[in-house]
Amino acid sequence: MFFRGRQPEASIWRRFRVSADGFTFAQEEDLYTAHVVANAERVVDLFYTLTEQLPPAIDIVIDDLRSGRSWKGDAAPLPDVREALARLKILIARYGGVEISVYTGEDQLALNPYLELFIYARTDRWLYLLEGKGLEEQSRLRTKSWKTNRQHFPAAPDLVNAVTAAAERLGLKPA
Repeated sequence: MFFRGRQPEASIWRRFRVSADGFTFAQEEDLYTAHVVANAERVVDLFYTLTEQLPPAIDIVIDDLRSGRSWKGDAAPLPDVREALARLKILIARYGGVEISVYTGEDQLALNPYLELFIYARTDRWLYLLEGKGLEEQSRLRTKSWKTNRQHFPAAPDLVNAVTAAAERLGLKPA
């Protein structure tokens, strides 16, 4: 028996998915959208990896659902943002509950609190980048059925402290 006891541990459901990793890709007028679903570690790592495709100065918004705090920064240096994301990757993949959006006038990458990645862009270049990362384009994705309410993420003081420290290091302003 894989699970012991009556209730499987919640973190197991965040890490493993039944279906293959994949994404949807759509175009509406001059806007392309991609929605990526995979296991927690892969989505967070993919978010981090894809940020290297952005220009040297980006805008960023971080929303921590546990603390109820949000931060915003304009024209943040990409290397500094990537360093902060690298420090947060493991904690975000483990706990979720943090929404991070990095964007320019042409592209936006958004990691939602349920560890799904959304990409909005003016060009279709992200389709080829996602395929190059070994993801399969699918007509429909099964979103994470185990979604919890915004107020019911498990306590994660290490993540809350790390997100606050990252916002301070980046010089982000409360939103």
